[in-house]
Amino acid sequence: MAKYGEGDKRWIVEDRPDGTNVHNWHWAETNCLEWSRNLLSNLLTDLVILDGDGNLFIKIKKVEKVDGEAYVNVRKGKIIPGYELNVSLSWEGEAKDSDGKSLLEVDGSVEIPYISDENADEDPEIKVTIKDDGPIGKRLKEAMVAKGKPVIEEKVRFYVQTMAKGGPAKDELEAKKVAPKGQWTAENKAASATPAAGEKKEVKKESKKGFKTISLTEKFSCRARDMYEILMDENRWKGFTQSNARISKEVGGEFSIFDGSVTGTNVELQEGKLIVQKWRFGSWPDGIVSTVRLTLDEPEPGLTIIKLLHTDIPEEDRYGNATVAENTERGWRDLIFHKIRAVFGFGI
Repeated sequence: MAKYGEGDKRWIVEDRPDGTNVHNWHWAETNCLEWSRNLLSNLLTDLVILDGDGNLFIKIKKVEKVDGEAYVNVRKGKIIPGYELNVSLSWEGEAKDSDGKSLLEVDGSVEIPYISDENADEDPEIKVTIKDDGPIGKRLKEAMVAKGKPVIEEKVRFYVQTMAKGGPAKDELEAKKVAPKGQWTAENKAASATPAAGEKKEVKKESKKGFKTISLTEKFSCRARDMYEILMDENRWKGFTQSNARISKEVGGEFSIFDGSVTGTNVELQEGKLIVQKWRFGSWPDGIVSTVRLTLDEPEPGLTIIKLLHTDIPEEDRYGNATVAENTERGWRDLIFHKIRAVFGFGI
């Protein structure tokens, strides 16, 4: 009998330097509890439920606790999530009269006692409580149940769907795939192999030879100041992109997003109105830096229009791929704007 650790190497599943799980022979389990806390906190923190409708103002303040367990098992490419979570939220509400005078400010809580993979196709039980039992407090509670409960259910569904796709384990699996460094993500590389059917092209030739410009206009159901905060807050970036981010909020400050695939500096910042940055992708030829200009307009309360102008995008990357502008446009659409709508509920 061979000693422990010895034997025919054809039957031993080794830890490889490249991190490959040889033949997917054994289970790969990822603990997702802390990741779940971070994702749910990003989804459910500073979430406006009512902003003046019926003279009521309601906001979910933060996630107070996420207890339980969460993990993802992967075997032979099959993702098997498991989770049982108890989530507590805090919320605040205010009622005003027709003149804008405050009638009542009150705090409350939300309990989601059981989010489980066993009930992944069902909305969880949501319990709303308030610290005032008077008529105005009751009105605020009823509004929170009517308007806030569907929003919370939507965020929980997003969490459940993300776990079904592998949660953080999906990112780890994708990271092990051999691919040129400096792309948006593996998801974008796969999607950008061929243009989507019926997709309208908005990539325009720039007068500067060898470079292109992207011009996009997107609408969101939110306040401009909230969209600005999302775009300039590294924790929210981590939440909706599910990747690492470091973002300075100062002019001249540096940022790094999509796990370092994109880096740059802030050129001009006007809170709630304008973001101008220098962007560089790691896959681009040395010395090439593009300019991103995001203009935020709020023609009416709760409707924000973003105009993107991304200039000086090279026609080819350092590997000779000639779809840089198309890939970049798809990255803006699918990995930034669409994800913000899905995660923060800003769709129109």
